[in-house]
Amino acid sequence: MNADHDDQDDRADFDDFEDDRPSKSQLKRDMDALQALGEELLTLPEKRVAALDLPESLLDAIKEGRRIVAGTARSGKKRHLQLIGKLMRQVDPEPIREAVAEFKLGRAQDSLELHQAERWRVRLVEDDNALQGFLDAFDEVDTQQLRSLIRAARKDRAQAPEQRNGRAWRELFQLVKSHVLAAKGQTSADDDADGAEDDDE
Repeated sequence: MNADHDDQDDRADFDDFEDDRPSKSQLKRDMDALQALGEELLTLPEKRVAALDLPESLLDAIKEGRRIVAGTARSGKKRHLQLIGKLMRQVDPEPIREAVAEFKLGRAQDSLELHQAERWRVRLVEDDNALQGFLDAFDEVDTQQLRSLIRAARKDRAQAPEQRNGRAWRELFQLVKSHVLAAKGQTSADDDADGAEDDDE
């Protein structure tokens, strides 16, 4: 009786062990999640990635991923992301998730500030009354420089109404943006956001 009872207990323990093991579908979901997180890593600035203290093998894979993802055939990209996902199993994913979330939040905030700066630029060029409103809203503005850029941007627009990417137009945006960001306690917008703004013009 005791032997049979012990055998039953052993089988029960084994069954419990079997139940605790993740299923193949769960393992695949976990792997896919790590692969997706690894792909997000490719979007982070290098300084942020370096601050995560990742293994050298993963850092090398990320560096290579930045190089090949943009111009590689889909199969090559997929293979490399799978490699990154595999290497991601060596690290704690939580700090990476936090870094990605923080970066996305910062980019969203940058986008809001850029849109505000763009609205001010348009108003300053199109509305004479906007200048005083801008001076009231932002301190330490070089009024003479601002007036000069507004005049030059208006001149550019008059000469080529279909184009809004003249030098004065861009410089006016940079000046306005610097004051918008300073008012929000920032020193500069993300470099990528600057590039996106220029592309939109």
